[in-house]
Amino acid sequence: MNRRAHLRLEETRPRARGRERGRRAAAEIARTWRTYAELFDATAAAGGRSLDVPELALASVAATRAWAPDLAEEMEGVAEGADVPLWVVAALNARTEILSEAAAPRAGECSTVVHVGASRSGTSAGDGTASGAGNGAAGRTVGGQSWDWHEELADGWHAQSVRGAAGDPADGGSLAFTGITEYGILGKIGLNEAGVGVLFNILGHAGDGAGGVPVHLVARRALGSAASFDEAIAVITGAPVSASTVMTVVTAGRAASVEVSPAGAAVVHPDAEGWLVRTNHFQDPVLAAGEHRGRLEPETYDRLRVLGERVRGRNGIAGPDDLAALLTAHPGDGAEVCCHAPAGGRLGTRWATLATVLVEPAAGLFQVHDGGPCTAGPGTWETLAVPTG
Repeated sequence: MNRRAHLRLEETRPRARGRERGRRAAAEIARTWRTYAELFDATAAAGGRSLDVPELALASVAATRAWAPDLAEEMEGVAEGADVPLWVVAALNARTEILSEAAAPRAGECSTVVHVGASRSGTSAGDGTASGAGNGAAGRTVGGQSWDWHEELADGWHAQSVRGAAGDPADGGSLAFTGITEYGILGKIGLNEAGVGVLFNILGHAGDGAGGVPVHLVARRALGSAASFDEAIAVITGAPVSASTVMTVVTAGRAASVEVSPAGAAVVHPDAEGWLVRTNHFQDPVLAAGEHRGRLEPETYDRLRVLGERVRGRNGIAGPDDLAALLTAHPGDGAEVCCHAPAGGRLGTRWATLATVLVEPAAGLFQVHDGGPCTAGPGTWETLAVPTG
């Protein structure tokens, strides 16, 4: 199979790591930025707005510097390594916030399913006591998702493995992690050396805009600093964001979705069967009062319904092919979970599932398929190893 580019970053100091990223992916960062610049303009025009992208991007740098100065320094390093202005790198990392500022409707987006394995006696998975009933997955905590985005950015993402630095993250240390992200963006979906995984779905709130800490940098901070489930939840709920998303934290025996928005954060736990199913609307009733995206794009509820029906009564996710089968749903199945771009249409309207991801923290397993779940099969999954040593 054709392997997606895999960027392995060896530097451990923030600015040096950023320079390494920028230097090694300079051409790809420039290409990805050109597409995003066009997307920002097209989205703003569709919403009848104009955007001052440099100003919005630099506001996000200021917010990031106040919350996590090492990430601001790392973005500065990327800009230096790629020989582009800082605001360009910041705009890539804040692309969700800038698109929220444009306020144009969107369609499609990601779908996530997670099962927290437990034995019949209620013991969490990962302790070696869980039952293997049903499809053999009941004792394993496994999560995965489709990542839907603009088809024009299909060549704008890559795998990455980031080496950690010894010491407490509060004193400059960091955890190693692996996963996928877009060129120039420090983090997105991944799994770190402590067995903390992060999955990612966009949300929409009436208060969304630009200027806060980018949600992609919140995911990056969780991957690089959270050594436990509780630490990851604390990082995400404490972030001063200006746009909404849901980050699903998955560890060997626990999982929860953290909904973040300008109105606050909420933690959503698995149901009684251990399942978490996420699409692109709020599930917390307080935050749902400000729901924006689902009111414009009600297909998110259709995807939730179809996936909810598919997982009901199942014992878990047996592996990548089982995950792909769960996520393979097209309009004739009641919802378009596996998204395919139309032949025509303008930039901003051509959505496709660009990647399918599986994470099994107890096994230290992160697997990615380049494309939608309906094209996955034996030999199409790449396993990414978290850096060690």
